[in-house]
Amino acid sequence: MKTDVCSISNDKATFAAIFNEVEKSAEYNRLPKKQALQLRLLAEELVGMLPELLEVGSGKFWIENKGGDFELHASIKAERLSMYDKEDIMSLSKSGANAASKGIINKIRLVAERMLDGYTETMKITGGSDYYNFYDMGVSMPNLHNDMWSNVWSLNSYRQYAGEDKQTEVWDELEKSIIANLADDVIVGVIGKNVDIIIKKTFA
Repeated sequence: MKTDVCSISNDKATFAAIFNEVEKSAEYNRLPKKQALQLRLLAEELVGMLPELLEVGSGKFWIENKGGDFELHASIKAERLSMYDKEDIMSLSKSGANAASKGIINKIRLVAERMLDGYTETMKITGGSDYYNFYDMGVSMPNLHNDMWSNVWSLNSYRQYAGEDKQTEVWDELEKSIIANLADDVIVGVIGKNVDIIIKKTFA
């Protein structure tokens, strides 16, 4: 089943429409209260990424499911070349690093921003090597998810590499993250000027 496709922009009406589709999907599929709440929480995590991403364009949101396998989709099309003026990059913080890059949900957003924005200066506003370690540890092969994507990042790939490195700080961050605990996977893929974010959740 696929829900209605909502056009999304950076306004409250957009986000209300997203939650409305989530509620309709949960009701249509007769999800128990706990599962419906989890689907709502995942949608809230997704919505938390959208304001900054929608500054450079517009997008669409929908939900797909086959039985208990659910996917929350947000597809964002870049309509401007860069989301940051080069002159303003270093003014985001006194240290030259963006404090918002802390936390899994914000780092996933920054993965999407990096894909939408072609400038190498993006590194200066994403916390430097810490962010790029996060990005590199989550890079996945496109053919594992969708042959159309030219670049793919996956939360599951990040979990795997983080586990191999046995980094306490990384695991602490994962354990404290709502999306890392609830989602089975989060995939960020790019096709041309479009970036797709897919949150996957299977309810037994």
